[in-house]
Amino acid sequence: MAEIKGKSGRHNETGRKKKSEVAVGVLGSGSFATAIVKMLVENCKMVHWCVRNEFVKGAIELRGHNPTYLTSVSFNLKNLKITADINELVSNCDIIVLATPSIYLSDAMDKLSVDYSGKIFVSAIKGIIPKVNDVVAHYLREEFEIGFRNQAVIAGPCHAEEVGMERLSYVTIATVEDGVAKTLHEIFSSSFIKVNSSKDILGNEYSAILKNIYAIGAGIANGLGYGDNFTAVFVSNAIREMETFLEAIYEAPRDVNESAYLGDLLVTAYSLFSRNRNLGNLIGKGYTVKSAIQSMNMVAEGYYAADSIYATAKEKNIRTPIIDTIYSILYEEQNAESQYAKLTTILN
Repeated sequence: MAEIKGKSGRHNETGRKKKSEVAVGVLGSGSFATAIVKMLVENCKMVHWCVRNEFVKGAIELRGHNPTYLTSVSFNLKNLKITADINELVSNCDIIVLATPSIYLSDAMDKLSVDYSGKIFVSAIKGIIPKVNDVVAHYLREEFEIGFRNQAVIAGPCHAEEVGMERLSYVTIATVEDGVAKTLHEIFSSSFIKVNSSKDILGNEYSAILKNIYAIGAGIANGLGYGDNFTAVFVSNAIREMETFLEAIYEAPRDVNESAYLGDLLVTAYSLFSRNRNLGNLIGKGYTVKSAIQSMNMVAEGYYAADSIYATAKEKNIRTPIIDTIYSILYEEQNAESQYAKLTTILN
């Protein structure tokens, strides 16, 4: 494991926290990537930011904000080093936060040609990597030989829009190394970000993927006209189904009632900021799956994840009636109203 260079945040004589000199960078220029950059500039002297292309780079350098996502969040450009080259980002950083949509990560990582041995890769991606049909943790380990000791996962109820407004948010950072956990805690914590620690890398990553699928289901229910009572029962069953799935995939000590699991599920299933819930809502109202996806300007990770998670559940004989129902609507063109009528007889 790499020694993380630079000094972490300390307090000076006036009691104010000095900014960290840890070399940290963010890959991605969507809403969550922008929110993560905002978190990090609170604590770091310099944040390296690898964006999609030269247009986005130039727009941020000119205007001081992302031209497309979280446009109200302004940055002091003295605290940012912006690039469109992943190799420049990785060369300059000891900690790299991956925050692209899952469907675009492999395209970015395939361009990586510099030495990255010993660096820490932090996944803020809540989806399946289509190229390998697997989670980010396995993708990094199998494709790039980045072991779990050099990985971390960000989870928890933390919508980008609320981070942008500096509303109190909670993140859980899962990593097996205590030293890495301490450094990440220091560079992410702020007056509006509370950080919890975990060692359950795979559990946190899978739960972040599953909750997006369940949020689509909650949205479908809303679009069909089901009320709060049904949604409460739906979410109650969803967290139990999530626990069953996680135990079958990777058995480890965990409490799914913690905020990284249940908290993230609740906010994604109920919040109007939730793109996955919004996708489901459109489908419930009668949009075709294709037209619903096309009407959104952001990636709903749950749609892509549902295919892989459904296949995994079937392969391992895991009983997942909610995922089965959502999959049948998304990929088998089953009627949402009739499928939910069946689901209501199963839930309790």
